[in-house]
Amino acid sequence: MAKSKAFYVDILGASIFREYGGDSLVLEFLGNWLLLVTFGGPTDDKPNTHFLPPDDKDKVSHAFTIRVKDCRKSYEVLKARGAEFITPPLDRGAETRCFFRDPDGHLFEISEYRG
Repeated sequence: MAKSKAFYVDILGASIFREYGGDSLVLEFLGNWLLLVTFGGPTDDKPNTHFLPPDDKDKVSHAFTIRVKDCRKSYEVLKARGAEFITPPLDRGAETRCFFRDPDGHLFEISEYRG
């Protein structure tokens, strides 16, 4: 949890909204809440649901996309803060984008759309 907390607060710039139980953290990020939890099993309100990190970081079931005004500038800022990118920003016509992962292997994209 400490490694993930440092990533989201120090690298992405999220703020801590609430911490509870030593294994859960609610972050405020771009006007939204992100919930970070440690591995865990089902609860009454989510039976049969397990929280697990990706077992293979190269097989993705979802990604978190952050729309930015300047992808290259955002890349430089996040890289300077310690984010490890898969590639530098790539221009794909009307969009420039690049990807990085959080400490647990979840995939993030920063994307500049000029359509």
